Amino acid sequence: MAPKRKRDHSDASQEHEESSKKPKKAFTVGPANLPDGTYRRKTKKIKDSLIHKAKVKKSYAKIKEREQPDNSPAFDPYAVTEETPSPTVELHPERQAMLDSQAAIEKTEPKDYSDHRRRTSSRSKPRPFEWEARLAEQKREEARAKQLVFEASSRERQEKAEERERLRNAMAKARRPDRNGQRKLGRESKVLLEKVKKLVGS
Repeated sequence: MAPKRKRDHSDASQEHEESSKKPKKAFTVGPANLPDGTYRRKTKKIKDSLIHKAKVKKSYAKIKEREQPDNSPAFDPYAVTEETPSPTVELHPERQAMLDSQAAIEKTEPKDYSDHRRRTSSRSKPRPFEWEARLAEQKREEARAKQLVFEASSRERQEKAEERERLRNAMAKARRPDRNGQRKLGRESKVLLEKVKKLVGS
């Protein structure tokens, strides 16, 4: 029997890869079956903005690549160059003199820890909600003032209502005839005089 011919794997694999590759499909934002309306317009707007951003990013990368020459290395802020001086440990002469004078003063004067404690305790502690507390206090004050005004007006209203009731009762009593069937003009005149005084006074 004749030996079987070996298959050429390179050609077959290429054909298989080309046939298995699916065409690129546009990316989607949101569900595909949205009816025309607010949500569809919103998803379309989001998709358009994403496409625009991608285009801008791509064009920016192209411009940056074009402007930056290939031979120049990228700037590295952490790279140590010869131009940058290394930090020195020596202090400035004025600063050194000031520190020396402070050290001399501290040696001559005894330390008073009670004064330090007093100073730190008198310093006000930071209050995180100070502004809100002030605002709340101001609102409380306004509410108290409104309450006082309301109480005064209600008291005045009540006094006026009592006064009207008293005058009405007095007038009714004055108009009621006595045993002989005559009206009490003395009592009625007093009530009428009070009414006139009120009208003239106001």
